[in-house]
Amino acid sequence: MIISIIVAMDEKRGIGFRNRLPWHLSADLVRFKKLTMNHTIIMGRKTYESIGKILPGRTMVVITRSENYHAASVFVVHSLAEAITVAKNHGDEEAFIIGGEAIFKMALPIAQRIYLTNVHTVIEADVFFPQFDESEWIVDQCIDVPADEKNQYPSTFSILNRIKKNIIKLG
Repeated sequence: MIISIIVAMDEKRGIGFRNRLPWHLSADLVRFKKLTMNHTIIMGRKTYESIGKILPGRTMVVITRSENYHAASVFVVHSLAEAITVAKNHGDEEAFIIGGEAIFKMALPIAQRIYLTNVHTVIEADVFFPQFDESEWIVDQCIDVPADEKNQYPSTFSILNRIKKNIIKLG
């Protein structure tokens, strides 16, 4: 199974502000839906709560430290390894890590692919994508998306694939 990260970040790695996306990019939302449909999406509790609803057509897995946390229609787990096991048990070919900052940091050492949206602006952010060694990744695709009435800022969609020898295995 491929472990992928999907993230949109500004030029200073900002990904969120006050538990919300700091921009409206219709093209990025369409891309997110297309890529994640019929797959498992893995997220932290704050990300899940910021979404505020079940995303149809996807298996949603929420990672939390709270032993008492419950949410309807999602899998609640307490580690990234447990979340990946849920995806494997569903026969998923690719699972998507969708945030937030702490979950991205846990997932970076084991991720094989990053679907990256570089948003060409600097926004006020209080959540950031972690630093990572870009020399461990090969950029396989770049598509520029201009700003327009549906996309607040110009952006670039990229697919980064990890150089195989650097993948760290979980447990």
